[in-house]
Amino acid sequence: MAEHTVETSHDPDGDQWELVERQSLRRVAGMSTQLTDISEVEYRELQLERVVLVGVWTSGTEADAENSMAELKLLAETAGSEVLEGLVQRRSHPDPATFIGRGKVDEVRRVVIATGADTVICDGELEPAQLRNLEDRVGVKVVDRTALILDIFAAHAKSAEGKAQVELAQLQYLRQRLRGWGGNLSRQVGGRAAAGAGIGGRGPGETKIEIDRRRIKTRIAGLRRRLRELDSVRETKRAQRRRSQVPSVAIVGYTNAGKSSLLNRLTGAGVLVEDALFATLDPTTRRAATSDGRQFTLTDTVGFIRHLPHDLIEAFRSTLEESVEADLLLHIVDGSDVDPFGQIAAVRSVLSDIGAAGIAEQLVINKIDQAPDSMLLALRGRFGDAVFVSARTGEGLAELQAVLEQRLPRPAVDVSALVPYDRGDLINRIHQEGEFVSSEHTADGTRVTVRVNSDLAGELARYAEHDSGG
Repeated sequence: MAEHTVETSHDPDGDQWELVERQSLRRVAGMSTQLTDISEVEYRELQLERVVLVGVWTSGTEADAENSMAELKLLAETAGSEVLEGLVQRRSHPDPATFIGRGKVDEVRRVVIATGADTVICDGELEPAQLRNLEDRVGVKVVDRTALILDIFAAHAKSAEGKAQVELAQLQYLRQRLRGWGGNLSRQVGGRAAAGAGIGGRGPGETKIEIDRRRIKTRIAGLRRRLRELDSVRETKRAQRRRSQVPSVAIVGYTNAGKSSLLNRLTGAGVLVEDALFATLDPTTRRAATSDGRQFTLTDTVGFIRHLPHDLIEAFRSTLEESVEADLLLHIVDGSDVDPFGQIAAVRSVLSDIGAAGIAEQLVINKIDQAPDSMLLALRGRFGDAVFVSARTGEGLAELQAVLEQRLPRPAVDVSALVPYDRGDLINRIHQEGEFVSSEHTADGTRVTVRVNSDLAGELARYAEHDSGG
């Protein structure tokens, strides 16, 4: 296989047809990504056009609160909406009834009327009662941070597995948030009349919402079966890589940190690159080679974010396991972000949640061409072992390649053998899976001293020098 080195072309991301396609078909006003196969469920349609952002500042500094709202603004814009106003309330904890205080609800209502907003987005995961109460008080649709992220994932999911994972997360979120219009869908229509329902309140069936919940439960079970089938295919590929003992590297990091750009630079993969949150949902694995010919795999994974919804982590667990199975994590950080330290902490928190906290990690500070010198100085002081690069300009990529090669696990078994010329397949495998210490062509074959994995060492044993008789 041809060796991949750091790209030097003017366009390391390739032709980017998917990006062109995505930009040519934008969301149309009035459309949504609601579930179409659960026809009788009131899915909270995310027609995010003109929105007001609302946050509750419970801990941390004022800068932390502003950074969180700035991130919510980026999420809202990624979902195709226009942000009109942002409001933050300082409280010890969110109001259990309406998320924000009663007086603040009235203020939000006035802002909604003044701006003509049609949606309020809250920076947090709201309880069903909080969503209902807030929506009733402000008079427009209310969406929380979790639903917003789910909507973005639904818009960007491309593969069958990605779509199934997103739908599973959406349904798990939705199951707890069913509501009826005016309460008419919650009336009891079976058994003895209760709570004064009287005549007309009796009937043979379940409540409407119970029927919806049962349908969602059935659909969730079907999606989980489908994902188990897809996961078995992924596991087969992983097992194949483990058998050949090809080292694996997973690229992890905050969303929009430049992971796909870096994969393209290192392998020429041509993966979609877009300046948007969660542009990549489907993991891409590519083979690459070190300068001395050792092969390894590089996998681009879904980006993380602060307070990544639990339902998403659960639904994407099989995809995220690419990180758990890796020999090395390349943790990409956006050096130009206002709070890269917060990004690092958030990513490490998710890695801990999925059981990948013990995997070897190499920090890579990206976008140094856009980062202020003061921030780069602070990052160098805090993370002395980090590699500083720019996937856009190519600066620092040679150093990253060298560090990557150095940190890859090396074959453990030393072998000296005289390999006959008719066993060129073994020489090829040594190139791909092991390291040559020395090689010499003789009349009887190729005399090699190599470091290889245990499987290949077993195959070379029959040609070991003390058995060759030569």
